[in-house]
Amino acid sequence: MLKLLVKKQLTEIFRAYIYDAKKNRARSKAATVGYIIFFVLLMVGVIGGMFTTLSLTMCRSMAEAGMSWFYFAIMGLMAILLGAFGSVFTTYSSLYLPKDNDQMLSLPIPVDTLIAARLLGVYLMGLMYSGVVVLPAIIVYWVTVSAAPLHLLAGVLFLLLRDRAGIVQCTFDKSVNADLFDIAFTCRTEFVVAVKGKLVARDAAAVNKKMPTGEVEIIAEDIRILSKAETTPFEIDDTKEVGDQIRLKYRYLDLRRPSMQRNLMLRHRVTQVARNYFDEHGFLEIETPMLTKSTPEGARDYLVPSRVHPGKFYALPQSPQTLKQLLMVAGYDRYFQIVRCFRDEDLRADRQPEFTQIDCEMSFVEQEDVLEIFERWAKHMFREVLGVEFAEPLRRMPWIEAMEKYGSDKPDLRFGMEFADLTDLAQGHGFAVFDDAEYVTGFAATGCAGYTRKQIDALTEFVKRQQIGAKGLVWIRVEADGNVKSSVDKFYSPEQVRAMAERAGAKAGDLVLILCGKKFKTLTQLCALRLEVAQQLGLRDPKKFAPLWVIDFPLFEWDDETQRYYAVHHPFTSPKLEDVQYLDSDPGRVRANAYDFVCNGTEIGGGSIRIHDSKLQAKMFELLGFTAEQAQERFGFLMNAFKYGAPPHGGLAFGFDRLCSLFGGSESIRDYIAFPKNNNGRDMMLDAPGYIDQAQLDELYLQLVCLLYTSPSPRDVEE
Repeated sequence: MLKLLVKKQLTEIFRAYIYDAKKNRARSKAATVGYIIFFVLLMVGVIGGMFTTLSLTMCRSMAEAGMSWFYFAIMGLMAILLGAFGSVFTTYSSLYLPKDNDQMLSLPIPVDTLIAARLLGVYLMGLMYSGVVVLPAIIVYWVTVSAAPLHLLAGVLFLLLRDRAGIVQCTFDKSVNADLFDIAFTCRTEFVVAVKGKLVARDAAAVNKKMPTGEVEIIAEDIRILSKAETTPFEIDDTKEVGDQIRLKYRYLDLRRPSMQRNLMLRHRVTQVARNYFDEHGFLEIETPMLTKSTPEGARDYLVPSRVHPGKFYALPQSPQTLKQLLMVAGYDRYFQIVRCFRDEDLRADRQPEFTQIDCEMSFVEQEDVLEIFERWAKHMFREVLGVEFAEPLRRMPWIEAMEKYGSDKPDLRFGMEFADLTDLAQGHGFAVFDDAEYVTGFAATGCAGYTRKQIDALTEFVKRQQIGAKGLVWIRVEADGNVKSSVDKFYSPEQVRAMAERAGAKAGDLVLILCGKKFKTLTQLCALRLEVAQQLGLRDPKKFAPLWVIDFPLFEWDDETQRYYAVHHPFTSPKLEDVQYLDSDPGRVRANAYDFVCNGTEIGGGSIRIHDSKLQAKMFELLGFTAEQAQERFGFLMNAFKYGAPPHGGLAFGFDRLCSLFGGSESIRDYIAFPKNNNGRDMMLDAPGYIDQAQLDELYLQLVCLLYTSPSPRDVEE
């Protein structure tokens, strides 16, 4: 791999120089030949140095295998000869650089040459990070993104040069070249410069262990200021705290920060690994339209008015759901797409109005087939992107188990603290709060028996917040000696309190936290408390991963406000065959052929086996409250397609932004999107959304009937 990288980078530069030779008559044929010799010798030298390192690894392997000393002698001799050969040739290669072209930076530099030179700079920076020795005679053009603040010492000036590969120090000595020193002295933070010089090892006393490239520096021979910069609104520095709003307003500056560049490079890596996997497994990448038809269910659509069809609107896709099903009907049995989707919904840290998902569908599959191939995909992604291996099959947890044990359909399994149903033990003892509740549940907070009253009160206030909505918190403390104490001791005997603590799995030193109320509402509230306690205990390690499948979701959920059923996933999800008999008599009992991929308390992906029978699909629409006419108007294109032969099919979609944030160890997807929106759905950098001209409204046959509210003036109030 390293050999291929060397070849690729040097080829880019070679092509750039040949192109430059054709465009610039000032460069002679002899100069071109000199450069060719230089790069050939340089490549031989690098390969020789690589073999030196490789031989040491081979010797270690041979020693472990118990091989004879004779082989060690052979390998050692080859390492010495080729290492010396590589060093000589690497150094000697610089002698073939044309002497009459040493001041190339004084001439106009073609864009191709600058790009190729920057590629070599990135490559050399990568070598420094990987620990490969780069010999000091190598000549480079180093095109940087910016110049860091100046450091001046005894007539020697240092510039810190940065590009997306990292940072390196460049040295200018006034006693060697005063003109060059004066130019460098004018550089300020975020200037864009090009530097020509020698990459050399620093003196031992000058080594900076805090920099990945702190053992080397560039001794400058020429410099060009390509672009000057004003003072930036904030420092391009990961150690400085900057508000989200100003970061988003100047996103192009925020993206210069090393952490943001690492995030986007990680995103690129995830993209490439995913695409390669699907290609190797027979999936076709097929694009679907962005301008589609508005359909009910799910979130609100983003609508696009049509100029050529007055009064009609397109909708931006919430997902390519129906279109990928039509591709299955069309015979494309394995489809995938990394696609942009749009949902007009309330935002949060892991949600954006426009987002990316890895969309997949397969024909002639059942649930087990889908889980098997995408479990292999998930393990492949963890291995290739993070180097994390999962040898055992991933856990498969029914939805009801996830809710009753963790209070969430996306449980975080990095830590324990499972819930226990305490209803039968808690009721019937005169404590009205428990007696009147539908459900009583709790968990043992590991090692928290030492919590002070103040800490417990803080947890009580946490669950009483409006976002959670609990009315209070009951606790049981299990002391180190085994004695128990609770906040409801006057209603229960020590034996009854101990029985509840044991049911919750509490041991000496644990604290049991209990909530009650409507079953699923209480479970959700206790889930929030569980995550808060785990956060306080440092149990939510972003470098630890606990993926699983959640299966057997309910097909429908009942809404008391509208007095109707809604699809838990979407109206195209197939019911479990054994539950079809309950569609008319007890729809709430029917389970879906659906599954979610969950990791660390986040839903990364979800999907289902789809309905491929037009009669069953019509029945689903009926249960969801659609008349036959409404179903035909909105989904007729899909139902009609099923009449011409539809294969069994299913699939899923992974949230690409969430996957990147998971791999990057962040709870927010915003830092893994180049140009995200803020929490109000605004693009601070582009100032969007914005008003449009009346002429554009007229073209679209639109009229604004409600403008922004403005406070009335005192005269208006009096009138």
